Amino acid sequence: MHVVVLGAGYAGLTLTRRLESRLPEAVDLTLVNDGPDHVLIHEIHRAIRRPGVVDAVSVSIAEVLDRAELVDARVREVDVDAGKAVLHGDEIVSWDFGAVCLGSETAYYDIGGLREHAIPMKSLADAATVREGFQMLCETGGRAFVGGAGLSGVQVAGELAAFSREEGVRVPDDVEVVLLEQFDEVAPSFPANFQRAVREELEARGVDVRTSTAVERVSAGAVSTDEGELRYDQLIWTGGITGTPATGGDRPTVRADLRASDRTFALGDAARIVDADGEPVPASASAAIREARTAAENIARLVEAERSGSDDGFRPRLDQYRFDAPGWIVSVGDGTVAQVGSTVLRGGAAKAVKASVGAGYLTSIGAVRNAASLAEEELR
Repeated sequence: MHVVVLGAGYAGLTLTRRLESRLPEAVDLTLVNDGPDHVLIHEIHRAIRRPGVVDAVSVSIAEVLDRAELVDARVREVDVDAGKAVLHGDEIVSWDFGAVCLGSETAYYDIGGLREHAIPMKSLADAATVREGFQMLCETGGRAFVGGAGLSGVQVAGELAAFSREEGVRVPDDVEVVLLEQFDEVAPSFPANFQRAVREELEARGVDVRTSTAVERVSAGAVSTDEGELRYDQLIWTGGITGTPATGGDRPTVRADLRASDRTFALGDAARIVDADGEPVPASASAAIREARTAAENIARLVEAERSGSDDGFRPRLDQYRFDAPGWIVSVGDGTVAQVGSTVLRGGAAKAVKASVGAGYLTSIGAVRNAASLAEEELR
């Protein structure tokens, strides 16, 4: 019997690690990932200002796996019903039970010129590109726009603002960091007290926050919005996500047992998940990690039923995923905002929460050295 996990992001690596201990030794387990490293995507903004953080947020997948086979290949196409995927080079991998955890791509919403002129923030390479361009802007003066004020956009804007004020960087007075958001508030899907704290942190660091401003089209050096045309020198886009080319750009909707078909699960950013309460689950690292725990239990039960011969038309009862986030955390330059329950924390207390959460996750996947390095970075 063969179990395959496609993608080693938060969902895929957590799922694989749990399956290593839950599946019988006789069951083959394969993890397919485009690259040898697991990258903490929610921390890549740090590399804009501190390239040295790359080592802390990159984890060698091979070093944290126990018995799963790691295949370093890009997934070109997935057929969830047939239980197979086509890899780069036309190699085909098939499974008895599998999971699609391929993450997402940046959504450009058919906005004319946006894809051609904006830098996404989905990889460490993107962070390096942003850093290089912003360093030049700090020398010559100009305006950097960040499109989308979700948590990713907030973190990028905060990092740019902090970078522009660091000792040793020659900054003309006319360097600007502008954060654009089409909705009325930053962090639009979060509680109002969290939104207020995030906006205050951004504005305290000199970020020009412009909400209720929708981008309509982009050209070289100018963004056309419903409020008029705005000049820019650098444009970073974090305005949303869509499916990967391997899934045809789609993020399939899955119910609370996380199955996209009888034998294939979909979780993390790769899917639109409706939980056990009928509520849509936001795309986030914390949700992906918790989804992986549910998926691991369900796959293990299905494997056990099939191996024991008890699968006589009646499937075992599967766990239902229920979204229950303990809180939310976002960094804003050297500041942090954390919501724990109904309480919003800022300053040192929020930093401590963020450091403990990041280190806790890395420890859970066996990356203890990375955990110590990241905690040190967070508490600087």
